[in-house]
Amino acid sequence: MPSVSHYVSVAAVSDVGLVRENNEDAFVVADLTGGALLQERSHARFDVGERGVLLAVSDGMGGAQAGEVASALVVETITREIADAPLETPRDATLTEAVRRAHEVVREHGQREQARMGATLTAVFVRAGRAYIAEVGDSRAYLVRGGEIAQITHDQSMVQLLVDSGIMSPEDASQSPMRNVILQAMGHQPELKVAIGMMELRDRDCLILCSDGLTGEVSDEEIRDVVIQSKRPELAAERLVALANERGGMDNITVIVAGVGGGLAPPAVDEKPGDAVEVLQSYEPKAPISG
Repeated sequence: MPSVSHYVSVAAVSDVGLVRENNEDAFVVADLTGGALLQERSHARFDVGERGVLLAVSDGMGGAQAGEVASALVVETITREIADAPLETPRDATLTEAVRRAHEVVREHGQREQARMGATLTAVFVRAGRAYIAEVGDSRAYLVRGGEIAQITHDQSMVQLLVDSGIMSPEDASQSPMRNVILQAMGHQPELKVAIGMMELRDRDCLILCSDGLTGEVSDEEIRDVVIQSKRPELAAERLVALANERGGMDNITVIVAGVGGGLAPPAVDEKPGDAVEVLQSYEPKAPISG
């Protein structure tokens, strides 16, 4: 595949919210070619080099600080594993193996500490004009393209399973007491099935990654409107977190907003964000986990 010159303009915010005492969310924004990392509330523009750019959000669970440890281990491990992977390895395989290794690290740590811990993970690996998306749990990724928004991950949750089965409506799912029950988590169960997708990036695409502290309070349409009206990623990220807190801030809130530009083709008139992702590996639901 020929080299594509492009950049990612990205901002990230993680907030404890108004109810929780600890922030069990973690994120990483890493320029894997230049070695730069974003931390705390910050923004930057990275040219996408040969090793790519990694965006990831992880929502920890386990209590007594176990969730904080789990999510931190997830983002640290996946970053290191992708940065160290051979360049000739297919990108979807690099991402899959990095996620599996992060799962093992969290599981091994929990066994050593005799702590039951886990974490979600949604990661986007941008390289050579494409984005590879990995998901475990129910943290989400969205694509805003041409003024429209689409969720480009599929929640691995009990309510999503019921919606997919036709048993529950999406409206009822958003209010269900089971909405925090997920079907798998990093480090939690012995076996992990990573959902992997791939999409061709277009000029002026905007990617949003977030924990459920945002989506539990703010609708997809509101996310789209804030991103479009904010113009800059750092304004969008701050405004989305502020909006979730205005609605009660019941959970930790983490948001990454990344605008893509440079030498990429614009989207065709009939290219819709909901059709952008090719599923490379799907997740088959198993037993639920309380998140």
